[in-house]
Amino acid sequence: MASAKAMGALALLVVMASLSSGTSAVGRQLKFNAKRGEFKILQVADMHFGDGKRTACLDVLPRQASSCSDLNTTSFVRRLILAEKPNLIVFTGDNIFGFDASDAVKSMNQAFGPAVNSGIPWAAVLGNHDQESTLSREGVMTHIVGMKNTLSQLNPGGAHVVDGFGNYNLEVHGAEFSRMENKSVLNLYMLDSGDYSTVPSIPGYGWIKPSQQLWFQHTSARLQKIYSTQPEGQKGAAPGLAYFHIPLPEHASFDPTNSTGVRQEGISSATVNSGFFTTLVAAGDVKAVFTGHDHLNDFCGELSGIHLCYAGGFGYHAYGKAGWSRRARVVVASLEKTQKGSWGTVKSIKTWKRLDDKKLSLIDSQVLWSKSSTNKQRIL
Repeated sequence: MASAKAMGALALLVVMASLSSGTSAVGRQLKFNAKRGEFKILQVADMHFGDGKRTACLDVLPRQASSCSDLNTTSFVRRLILAEKPNLIVFTGDNIFGFDASDAVKSMNQAFGPAVNSGIPWAAVLGNHDQESTLSREGVMTHIVGMKNTLSQLNPGGAHVVDGFGNYNLEVHGAEFSRMENKSVLNLYMLDSGDYSTVPSIPGYGWIKPSQQLWFQHTSARLQKIYSTQPEGQKGAAPGLAYFHIPLPEHASFDPTNSTGVRQEGISSATVNSGFFTTLVAAGDVKAVFTGHDHLNDFCGELSGIHLCYAGGFGYHAYGKAGWSRRARVVVASLEKTQKGSWGTVKSIKTWKRLDDKKLSLIDSQVLWSKSSTNKQRIL
């Protein structure tokens, strides 16, 4: 007779299969730009939004302090949207700073306001501070899911089969009028990396749990199976990108000779290794992981074929470093041209960062992955 543990795992797989076989609850399909063959993602990490104008900035120059507030964070988001014109905005946690947000709903409405008002699709995951105001962790994610223009989801099918709140995938279809327009050629995985450990013997931050990893494995395998049925010449897995808040222990093991950006503080991962990085490597489709949490780190380094990338601190009510500009990360996936002149599948994935200075300076451009290379980083 099968063990209870084995039966439980089987039941979980059955439920997830039924949940993931349907279409997204949000009826807005992400697609590559048909003119340029690109899909651009703006990552905003650690806004730490409080109560707007009443919330003072942290770690800014003395001449900035008197006039600086959450509104500087809002202005930065708006400037980036206008400059980059992204196809998707992803907020990777600590979107609000709970203890200094007197009303979680009002704080979130202000924090996400620029994205909502832009009309651009956006998605969010939770950090370790989002639930510290007037709503529970589930309540925060439930409110986000109900906001305008968001593609965020509470969990697969809205169920509580998977640990955390905000584990979901977004499919990005090929360009309109191409043969790939009805198939995902880029897969985005959003995960809830938790807040703090609930195990008394394990101190520190949370981690991605076994149920989440099982969901990821099932979703990745399903998407890869669909992708493998494409026309001749389109074999292999569609590239994937993963977004969550708390970095993995492996962020401390990247190759410093094969990276961009800086490491100015320790890696504040969980004190235990849940094995999610190994799960990502084994799945084979994820090319890069994007996190926040450690505001003074903005590096992007490669390990076992996967780039581990920080966005760098964004919000002005988040700790930072006076004189070191707040920043955001941009990722662009580009399609290849087919022999018939139409758009095909993804040929490369690039990234850079934007600084909140007068020119929105663009720094640290690099290629994360290229179909024609051996996935080695190339600095532009």
